[in-house]
Amino acid sequence: MTAVPPGSTLGILGSGQLGRMIAVAAAQLGYRCHIYAPESGPACDVAAAFTCAAYDDAEALTAFARDCAVVTYEFENVDALAVATISAHAPVRPGYASLETAAHRWNEKRLAEECGGRPAPWHPVASRADLDAALATIGTPAILKTATEGYDGKGQVRLASAADAEAAWATLGERDCVLEGLVAFTHEFSVLLVRGADGASIAYPTPHNEHVGGILDRSTAPAPPAILQQAPAAIALATQLADRLDHIGVLTCEFFATPDGPVFNEMAPRVHNSGHWTIEGAETSQFENHVRAVLGLPLGPVGLTGSAVEMRNLIGDAADTWHDLLAEPGAHLHLYGKHEARPGRKMGHVTRVRR
Repeated sequence: MTAVPPGSTLGILGSGQLGRMIAVAAAQLGYRCHIYAPESGPACDVAAAFTCAAYDDAEALTAFARDCAVVTYEFENVDALAVATISAHAPVRPGYASLETAAHRWNEKRLAEECGGRPAPWHPVASRADLDAALATIGTPAILKTATEGYDGKGQVRLASAADAEAAWATLGERDCVLEGLVAFTHEFSVLLVRGADGASIAYPTPHNEHVGGILDRSTAPAPPAILQQAPAAIALATQLADRLDHIGVLTCEFFATPDGPVFNEMAPRVHNSGHWTIEGAETSQFENHVRAVLGLPLGPVGLTGSAVEMRNLIGDAADTWHDLLAEPGAHLHLYGKHEARPGRKMGHVTRVRR
């Protein structure tokens, strides 16, 4: 693939904070960015152009695509028709195979198993009868998750016993789900892999992820020994997934560290919250390497810039501490420009690098 030269336009589907940080990284390399989304968001503040239109607006999608050399995205729930419309005029990277797999839990778990990975015990659920069958197989306690569109602890219900099935099924809207058995894990971690257009890939130092209320609170690198021992197997699986999908760009895979080795949780075909520390903490950020990959540029090195790095999310009114964080030596503050702080809403993050 021929490299796209600076001065060209990178299209981004989605106007959130991930799109914002992709656009900033692209601008530093000399590219302009065009955002496409149904609503204005943080990415629009730093982009050269913004198309506000629905994802099923074929005319707007076509005009957007014709303005872009390449189109990427900040979230995986992209409509297939939108991708098809754009692809007729500009390449979409990562491709549809990555989107189709990551957007549905059944697909990603099956692919992980095909590649030799081990997800948590699971059972597809497409009906109330399926849920009863799944409970008979998996047992309880278990977690019922929507097969699509769940994030940050949303779209899931814990079942303490089979008696909870009816309420759980109704709560999640009687839609395609997956029932997962609970995993006895010691740590959570992610693999941040970036695969170039030439098929070569590189993994960032594996971060240890800590969640509060289903939302990522802190990522640190290097990870504890219990994670580092399992990281090579997890990276090998992520590499196989990326190769099978012919993925171009960042691919994030989340894992549980267990006494029996890494357990695959889920994947995201994009830059990821657990990689925000790479902006100051790695030689090349995940956002810059994603831009490099989708535009056909050489990938940058991913080593740590210090002996250790910590990223903390600023959730809700935690962002109100911005003044104190700016006064703290060594603290790198990132605010996303969201106008309203709400409980559970990611307003920014702060990174600290130990030299």
